[in-house]
Amino acid sequence: MKKIEDFIGKIINDNCIKVMKKMPNESIDLTVTSPPYDDLRDYENNLVWNNRIFRKVARELYRVTKKGGIVVWVIGDKTYKGNKSLTSFRHALYFQELGFNVYDVIIYEKSGSAPPHPNRYFNSFEYMFVMSKGKPKTVNLLRDKKNSCAGMSTFGNITRREKDGSLVDKGRKTINEFGVRTNIWKYNNGKGFSTKDKIAYEHPAIFPEQLVKDHVMSWSNVNDIVLDPFGGSGTSAKICKELGRRWIYIENVEKYCQIARKRIGEIDVESEI
Repeated sequence: MKKIEDFIGKIINDNCIKVMKKMPNESIDLTVTSPPYDDLRDYENNLVWNNRIFRKVARELYRVTKKGGIVVWVIGDKTYKGNKSLTSFRHALYFQELGFNVYDVIIYEKSGSAPPHPNRYFNSFEYMFVMSKGKPKTVNLLRDKKNSCAGMSTFGNITRREKDGSLVDKGRKTINEFGVRTNIWKYNNGKGFSTKDKIAYEHPAIFPEQLVKDHVMSWSNVNDIVLDPFGGSGTSAKICKELGRRWIYIENVEKYCQIARKRIGEIDVESEI
């Protein structure tokens, strides 16, 4: 077992299960990642992924996550022979079995979408499961939903229905300029929108930078440790560096590590840790 400081700020080119096994218990504040769900991509013919491997990853994530820490798991489902896989829900349920709370379910709505399967609506979203190990220690809700009635008072008194059925009068309130956003987050995605880093598009499935930024800001504070075990093109590490978080990047495909290195800056690429 190594010290967590041995992993911070490094691009680690290796299997994430192998690497996480060397991390100390309860050492990660936040994980933001998207696994290679189903078999929608072959990732340079380097993909070995099934339910058994997923469960190993999930168990390690639970072990290394601090009490109050968060795992953001971005995932979708494939359609095969007319049937949705529901991989996303199976993953979320297994995380619950391990002891995580599914603290929130956020929809990642894409401005662009691929052509649909025949006789189906266009699919333009993925799930973002926000899972906490106990009560979250950091919740910085994003308040960027513009209120059209900002500065005005509510029409009537605000009431809340209690468990016994009674109403509690909370009085009137002045409406703020911005309110907490909903749990549907929409991003412009695709080439030229997810990032301005042209080299990132050599990876077949990248995060929009703003998506990662919003999660990092929501569930962590400056100097917290953020992990991405499926580091891909390095978006999570890049955003963490910009926002003053300490980051750990793990990626099994060497080509993607080199992409991340160029995006993040001149830092060492670790083949082993």
